[in-house]
Amino acid sequence: MIKGSEVRRADYPIEPLLIDRWSPRAMSGEEISHDELLQLFEAARWAPSSFNAQQWRALYALRNTKHWQMFFDLLVEANRVWAKNAAALVVFISRKRFEHNEEPSRTHTFDAGAAWQNFALQAFQNGLVAHGMEGFDYDRARVELRVPDEFDIEAMAAVGRPGSKESLPAKLQARETPSDRRKASDSVQEGAFRT
Repeated sequence: MIKGSEVRRADYPIEPLLIDRWSPRAMSGEEISHDELLQLFEAARWAPSSFNAQQWRALYALRNTKHWQMFFDLLVEANRVWAKNAAALVVFISRKRFEHNEEPSRTHTFDAGAAWQNFALQAFQNGLVAHGMEGFDYDRARVELRVPDEFDIEAMAAVGRPGSKESLPAKLQARETPSDRRKASDSVQEGAFRT
């Protein structure tokens, strides 16, 4: 698998893992073990969270299990084309209120994103692919996965062993490389917001 540092350049020194990680779509179709997947969730567990509430939750299906088809059918067609070779599909959700007092949590989605980042970094560190996506049916996911109203459905991820980019349709093969990012200076400002 290509490392991000082979095509990306950081403007300031950062941990190589942060620039090397990216989200390929090409996966081999090989299974991963339950323990391999749980190691990624263990990494997610240690993400920062407001009041240490850990508002995020995850629902998953491993390939070749009774749950796989239900999760796979939630994907839009464009994602089914490549995610069919994933070893696991994961739906991340977050609780909108704190469990300890039922007060609204303003940062539940922020905390879920931190958990996903840890998950994705651990996957990369373990030589796995983790590709997050919003291309799935959120309404069906709520119903079919029986997600209670007190949770927001955040995103879905496909996880698997790296595969050959030639397994992808031609238009996706061309995109199967680490992408650049806009400059940090285009995203951050000192002081109040300005256009």
